[in-house]
This record gives sequence, C-alpha cells and structure tokens, in this order.
Amino acid sequence: MATVAKDFSIEDKLKAVLTLQKIDSKNDELKTLKGELPIEVNDLEDEVEGLQKRVNNVTGEITSINEYIQSKEEAKKDAAELIKKYEKQQDNVKNSREFEAITKEIENQELEIKLSDKHIKDAKVRLQETQYTLQQAEEILDNKKEILSAKALELSKIVKETEKDEKEISKQSDHAKEKVEERLLQAYERIRSSYRNGLAVVPVLRDSCGGCYNIIPPQRQAEIHQRKKIIVCEHCGRILVDNDLNDSVNI
Repeated sequence: MATVAKDFSIEDKLKAVLTLQKIDSKNDELKTLKGELPIEVNDLEDEVEGLQKRVNNVTGEITSINEYIQSKEEAKKDAAELIKKYEKQQDNVKNSREFEAITKEIENQELEIKLSDKHIKDAKVRLQETQYTLQQAEEILDNKKEILSAKALELSKIVKETEKDEKEISKQSDHAKEKVEERLLQAYERIRSSYRNGLAVVPVLRDSCGGCYNIIPPQRQAEIHQRKKIIVCEHCGRILVDNDLNDSVNI
C-alpha cells in the first residue's frame, strides 16, 4: 500500500514511480534470462503427460487384443474337443437321425474353428499395427522426455543463479511501491501490464517517447521538463519524464 504524503511535489512523485520502474525493469531483465524456458518446460510437461497417457492406452489395447486372441485359441481347443467327443458318439448311434444330428454338430464346431482362425488372423494384423503405433509413441515420448530433462535442467540452473537477486529486487520493489502515490501506483501497474516490456515510465529521448518512439512536441517537452504535472504520452499512454530526471535516478 502506497504511503506517500499528499503534499509531496510532482517531482517527488515522478522520482518515486521512476524508481519503481527501474527496479521492476531490473527484475524483468532477470526474467528475460529465463526467456521462454518456463513456458517451454510447462508445454513439454503437458506434452509428455499426454504422450504417456497415449502409450498407456495403446498398451492396454495390445493387452486386450492378446486376451481376445487367447480366448479364440481356447474356443478352438474347446471345439476340437467337442469334435472328438461327437466322433466317438457317431460310433454308437442307433439310427441315421442321430448320426445326422451328430454330424451337424461336428460341422458346427468345424465352422467355429474356421471362424476362430479368421478372428485370430484379423486380430494379429491389428496387433501388429497397434504394436507399431506403440513403438512410435514410445520413441516420441522418450525424445520429449530427453528434451524436457535438458530444458528443466537449464531452467533450474538459471533459477538458482537468479533466485537471490530476484528476491532482493522483489523486496526493493515492494519498498518502492510504498513511496508511490496510490492513484499513480494504480496507473503505473495498469500501464505496465499493458506492454510486454513492462515499461510504464519512460524518458523523452531525442525528442521522442522512450516507449513508442513517437515525436513529442517541443511545448510538451518543456512541460515535462518543468515537472509541475504528470504527463503521459498521447500515443501509448506511458508516463513521461525528462532525460535529466531519468539519469538522476540510479538503482
């Protein structure tokens, strides 16, 4: 929470928000060292998780196909046993009707064996295709895991190197915010969040806005240099300070 006294001069308020900007910019520089690594690592983690689920699903499908093939092999054995049984019964039939009935049962079991053979053949084709799919998925998964491991290690090293500085700068930022007028702080944070480079307070450089580089009219520059009111760029909305004030604030 900002605690700036209401009777602070505009120059003091500008110095306070400019100081905050320079501190936050330092923190931004540390984050830039990480680049897109945090996003890349998160994306890779999601991708690896998705690929692992796919591998698990395909593995489950292979198990189901093998179980199906096994069930058909068992069905073939059962049918063969029944054929042997019926053939023995044929030796003891009393009439042609019984013989024909048993012969029909034998034919049905032979058909069952043929159908099982067809189902097994089709299932083995599907099994081969699914095993190839699994092999491809596992290769992609292993590759992504290697990339993730390397990226995560790289990010970990950067985090370790910058963690102390980030904590210190974060404390400085919190302390600096306490010195910025509440309304000005709200405007600063709103403007800062609007731009990828996080610049909400910029100096006038070579007659141009240090944020969007549009020309600042001479009269406007004179007003900025007087530091009697807070002036924003009419093009990008950033808070403008003169170059002398900017140079006087060192972090």
